[in-house]
Amino acid sequence: MAQKPSIPKGTRDFIPVEMSRRDYIFNTIRGVFKLYGYSPIETPAMENLTTLLGKYGEEGDKLLFKVLNSGDAFAGVEPKMLDNSNSLSLKVCEKGLRYDLTVPFARFVVQHQNELAFPFKRYQIQPVWRADRPQKGRYREFYQCDVDVIGSKSMLNELELVQIVDDVFAKLGVDVTIKINNRKVLTGIAEVVGYPDKLTDITVAIDKIDKIGLEEVKNELKERGIDDNAIKIIEPVLLLKGTTDEKLNVMRNLLKSSQTGIKGVEEIAKVFELIKIAEVNQNVELDLSLARGLNYYTGAIFEVKAMGVEMGSICGGGRYDDLTGIFGLPDVSGVGISFGADRIYDVLLSLDKFPQEAVEGTKVLVANLGDDEVEQTIPLLKALRLAGIVAEVYTESAKLKKQFDYADKRAIKYMIIAGAQEIANKQYNLKNLVSGEQISVGLEELVERVLDNK
Repeated sequence: MAQKPSIPKGTRDFIPVEMSRRDYIFNTIRGVFKLYGYSPIETPAMENLTTLLGKYGEEGDKLLFKVLNSGDAFAGVEPKMLDNSNSLSLKVCEKGLRYDLTVPFARFVVQHQNELAFPFKRYQIQPVWRADRPQKGRYREFYQCDVDVIGSKSMLNELELVQIVDDVFAKLGVDVTIKINNRKVLTGIAEVVGYPDKLTDITVAIDKIDKIGLEEVKNELKERGIDDNAIKIIEPVLLLKGTTDEKLNVMRNLLKSSQTGIKGVEEIAKVFELIKIAEVNQNVELDLSLARGLNYYTGAIFEVKAMGVEMGSICGGGRYDDLTGIFGLPDVSGVGISFGADRIYDVLLSLDKFPQEAVEGTKVLVANLGDDEVEQTIPLLKALRLAGIVAEVYTESAKLKKQFDYADKRAIKYMIIAGAQEIANKQYNLKNLVSGEQISVGLEELVERVLDNK
């Protein structure tokens, strides 16, 4: 019995029309990245597992795809290692698939520091892998489009990321809300409620507020050892309404005993001041419930959500001051944001925002009326392609009906039908397969009509 073809859950094949749409997204994002002076890099799909472990928090570590060593990977495994998954993983797996593009980027910067000019501005468009439970908008293999600047603490970089988001979604025709918070503010909250050592527990819990709701977040905080008095202080912060200035004033009062918290408030104020000067068009708001569960963030954090679509965040990022220090290069601050290409695809599809030209393939099909005729159309095909027209010839000698059916399935708009006499006279029958109109024209007029979509 033949094996039934299948692929792993959480992964996907992409047919040509889907690839054309994805290319449209990638090209749009890449064009904006380049416009702001960012340079491309790539890193391997696999990293050493020591590079990845411990950078994403406890929950992130669980989602790493680990690559089993070749040969007898389990030789030398001791029973006590079975009690610690990370210890066991490091014994039997030296490598893992990258979870995101940021940690590999930090490794890249340290490894290539003598070859780079700082501040270093990079963009990277590559797939990442997470051993997550597949569901709508959440895949095990997906593309990220990252843009980062490292080696600068200026808030102008935070502004530039907001502007990049603004420009990308303006070009894609999608209205979004850009949410901003600061991890220093969250550190300050942990300090004033009496749990400075439980910052990670607090951020991991409140980061789930959009998924599980406020009451479940409060329950999780209790499970993580946060008492009722502390939760009573945290809850109104998560529900805080008003203008940005009103929210900041409330936080200045709440965090006045926390030097770190106040610094975070002032950093937020500066970013919003710059955003106002830059006249960003998309909606930007201060969201004090935004936590971003990744451990490496130390300053501004961002999330972007599409308006009018039930979908999680489609972009996320923030500032990280200590990430390169893990690899031996301390005191190098970076900030970046990641565009989730697969979720953006789903948003554009849901909102019917893909332009027709994003999925157009072959525009002209030259009919095959026989071996002699088709060979004489080779110069014609070359002329069409030199004019920038996507053209192909039907390579098999077949009835015209079959060739028309092929053009219909491929959504090809024009067909050129030319026998030996027409080719000799350089007059070609050009048929518009949408309107049904057919005319006899010379090459120059044929090219003009196709380019003008007549």
